[in-house]
Amino acid sequence: MRVSQCVGCTKLACPDVKHDCYVVPGINVKPETVSIVMVSEAAPEKADDYYYAKGNPLFEQTTVQAFNDAGANVSSVKDIVNRGVYLTTAVKCAKKDYGIQTDTIHECSFLLEKELSLFPNVKALMLMGDVAIKSLNYIAQRAGEKRVIPAGSTYKIRGQKYSFRGIRAFPSYLQAGPSFFIEKSKRRMIAEDIAAALRLVA
Repeated sequence: MRVSQCVGCTKLACPDVKHDCYVVPGINVKPETVSIVMVSEAAPEKADDYYYAKGNPLFEQTTVQAFNDAGANVSSVKDIVNRGVYLTTAVKCAKKDYGIQTDTIHECSFLLEKELSLFPNVKALMLMGDVAIKSLNYIAQRAGEKRVIPAGSTYKIRGQKYSFRGIRAFPSYLQAGPSFFIEKSKRRMIAEDIAAALRLVA
């Protein structure tokens, strides 16, 4: 299955993102083999930096390092995918500015909801940053469910048990992009959260 053939935005109307950078994962994946879905913030400005791009994309560099920090011993996104991990973004276009408007996150949460529904055996949802957390909360609230992750600073709420329709949800920090190499304390917490998710599905 190619997710990009099942999920797509026909509007591309959000004013605070770059629509020419729109991307949904186009890799071929067997849905039943996916046990972890890792949701980061938004698509990169450069298509060459996306998770599944050829060469040495930035999102691959930082995510591989994050998994290695967690003791996973991987060398590529392919290795991560082979461990049953599917990588995607909450917002499918690149940011124009530092932040993303709540209306944009809400609109794109419909795509993420459809994306998540494709994988029947997911046991862990890695929510890498505030945008991913908000997106999942929108999905839950739209269905009349309570928010999955409570309000509050990530460092205060992470480490507790949260669940979304029987799936364990891990609020964490953004692992995709250049800031990963700068903030060492967040990098340590990201590694701890990834390790916990990997233990859950082992």
